[in-house]
Amino acid sequence: MAEKLVVVGQGRAGLPLAMRAVEAGFRVVGVDVDEWRVKRLNAGEPCAGDVGEADLAAAHASGRYRASADYADAAGFDVCVVTLPVPLRDGAPDLGFLRSAAERLAPLVRPGVTVVLESTTYPGTTEEFLRPLLEAGSGLRAGEDFHLGHSPRRAEPGSRRWRLGNTPKVVSGVDSASLTKVGDFYGRLVRDTVPVSSPRVAELCALLESAFTHVNMALVNELSVFAGRLGVDVGEAVEAAGTKPFGHAVFTPTPDVDGACLPLDPSYVPWAVTRGTGRTFRLVEVANDVNRHMADHVVARLGLALNRRCRSIRGSRVFLLGLSPMEVAKALCRMGARVRAAEPDADDLLLPAGVELAEPTGGELARADAVVVLSGDDRFDYDRVQRTARFVLDTRGRCRGANVERL
Repeated sequence: MAEKLVVVGQGRAGLPLAMRAVEAGFRVVGVDVDEWRVKRLNAGEPCAGDVGEADLAAAHASGRYRASADYADAAGFDVCVVTLPVPLRDGAPDLGFLRSAAERLAPLVRPGVTVVLESTTYPGTTEEFLRPLLEAGSGLRAGEDFHLGHSPRRAEPGSRRWRLGNTPKVVSGVDSASLTKVGDFYGRLVRDTVPVSSPRVAELCALLESAFTHVNMALVNELSVFAGRLGVDVGEAVEAAGTKPFGHAVFTPTPDVDGACLPLDPSYVPWAVTRGTGRTFRLVEVANDVNRHMADHVVARLGLALNRRCRSIRGSRVFLLGLSPMEVAKALCRMGARVRAAEPDADDLLLPAGVELAEPTGGELARADAVVVLSGDDRFDYDRVQRTARFVLDTRGRCRGANVERL
C-alpha cells in the first residue's frame, strides 16, 4: 500500500504540496480546520492560486487525495508536513496555529514516522517549540523514536516556470537519520534537495531569502520614486542593469512585496535578529519603511497620469489587474474612483467596499479610463491589456507601448 502523507494546511503552501505528492504516489490527507475550504476541495474546487481544477480533478481521480477538517483522519501517517502560517501579532510571532496542530498531531506520532515543519518562522522553532510538544504528547523522542526536520517553503506565486517540482528544496533534520528521512521524502517530489546541518540553518535560510528579496525590492522601489520625478524610465534602467553578468540580481519595482514571493511578514526578520542577538536589523527596517509606502506611490502616480489626460481619480473608471496590495483599491475607492478588478484568488480575499470583480475582457479593459497592473500573475493576458486599454499604469513591467506607463 502507498505511504500515507498528511499535509496540515491546505492553502497556498499545503495544497500544491499535496497535489505533487499524489502525483508521486502518496496517499494524501489534507487536514485543514477551515470546514468551508475542506468542503470546496472535496467538491473539486481548488482554493489556492497555483492549483487548478484539472490538478485537483486528477488527484481525486487517483483515489489518493481527500481533505478533512478532522485530525483523526491523520492517524496512521508515515509522513506529516505542517504548512501553517506563523504570523506576527503585536510585533512577535503568534505560534497559536502551530501549537494547536502540534498538540493534535502528537498523539498520532508513532515510532518511525517523519514530521516536517515547512512554516517560515524564527530559528529555533522546530527544535525549541515543535519538538517538545510532539515529544510530550506522544511519549516518544525525536531523533530516537521518530524523525523531525524543517524544510522552508519556496514558491513564486503564479509562475509557470518555477513550480514545486523544479525548485531546489532545502532540507534538514534534528539528527542525521532525520535528515536522511526528510531528504528521501522530498527527493520523491522535487528535482534537487539541498541538505543543511540543522533546522536552525534551514529556518535562517528562509529569513535570509526573505530579507534579500525585501531589501532589493526596496532599493528598486525607491529608485522608481526618484526616477519618476526625474522623468526617467526606471524599467529601462533595470533591464539594462540586468545584462551585468556578475554581482547583480534583477528586481523590478512593485507595490506588493508579499505578492512577489515573500513567505512571511518582512518585519519577522528584524524581530528574529533582535531576539537572538539583542541588536536591530537596520537595513531591513529601512526597507520595511520604503515598501510600506509603495501603495501610496502607485495611487499618486495614477492621479498624475489621469491629470495629464484631463481627468481626476474621482469619477474615473479604474480597472485593477490584481488586488494586492489591497491598499491601492481601498485608497481609490475612498477618492471616488469606480473600481473594478480581476483577481484569480479572490475567494481568499475580503474585498474592500466599492470594488466589483470582473473578468479582464477586451470590453472591460477598453471601457476603463485606466488599467493598473498590480499582479504579475502569468494567468493574465498582458498582450490583450496593452492592445485594448486606453492607458496602463504597469507596476510589474509586463506591458509595453505608447499607452503604457511603468512604475
